Amino acid sequence: MSGELPLNINIKEPRWDQSTFMGRASHFFTVTDPRNILLTNEQLENARKIIHDYRQGVVPPGLTENELWRAKYIYDSAFHPDTGEKMILIGRMSAQVPMNMTITGCMMTFYRTTPAVLFWQWINQSFNAVVNYTNRSGDAPLTVKELGTAYVSATTGAVATALGLNALTKHVSPLIGRFVPFAAVAAANCINIPLMRQRELRVGIPVTDENGNRLGESANAAKQAIAQVVISRILMAAPGMAIPPFIMNALEKKAFLKRFPWMSAPIQVGLVGFCLVFATPLCCALFPQKSSMSVMSLEAELQAKIQESQPELRHVYFNKGL
Repeated sequence: MSGELPLNINIKEPRWDQSTFMGRASHFFTVTDPRNILLTNEQLENARKIIHDYRQGVVPPGLTENELWRAKYIYDSAFHPDTGEKMILIGRMSAQVPMNMTITGCMMTFYRTTPAVLFWQWINQSFNAVVNYTNRSGDAPLTVKELGTAYVSATTGAVATALGLNALTKHVSPLIGRFVPFAAVAAANCINIPLMRQRELRVGIPVTDENGNRLGESANAAKQAIAQVVISRILMAAPGMAIPPFIMNALEKKAFLKRFPWMSAPIQVGLVGFCLVFATPLCCALFPQKSSMSVMSLEAELQAKIQESQPELRHVYFNKGL
């Protein structure tokens, strides 16, 4: 049964122009909205039904365009764009700010002792493993062995980096020591993301033409996608791990924190959270979600296949993941 809403609204694409940074930023401010993690299963399923029905040409009576776009973003916040499966709650982009502000704030507060470094780097890499798997590109599943190898390797790398840097900074100023967690997180991102998405590097990710027609799988596209995600994640962590150390270093010299030292952790978490509210969507927006590359940059076999079927095609498109 068709309503008054036209059926030509392209909900396969974001609402805002993705060729501009501001358009991508508007999109990701909506995608990473922490309020989306509070939505019930009923609300998620209702959004999925609206989107599925609309794609089939069925519009509920009275549905407005704003309601359709709201349903699309609810759907996108909880369901994987390639597989359609409901994503793990803490792995969704809407959970990034509350989860990261808590973990990062604690990493930056409890960084002086080895047990604390071990515990919080382990927690952080466990969370990152969930996020990287949940937001992978493509629809190829990882085996339990691949997941285990990626998780252990990334956690070991992060902990080793943090402990090594802690040892090197024992004789420098406390302010420099506060930056150890960021260095460990940056190093771990370079390990964790490629390992969690190692299958993509081996078998490739789906590439399509501009109309979404699948052309094959490309490992070269996966390399570009993963490199962009690594850069985004490191820059995403930078403001929350670079700005609060200066503020906390000054605050801890004041009478208030000397009198109430237990307030250090919640203040640090709050400062990190404030930075992440802006850094998360803005750094996600650095590269288009629907990334592209030249046909000539693909593997020779795939190039030949594309040139045979669509000789005029110059660029292919793929979901880079988050």
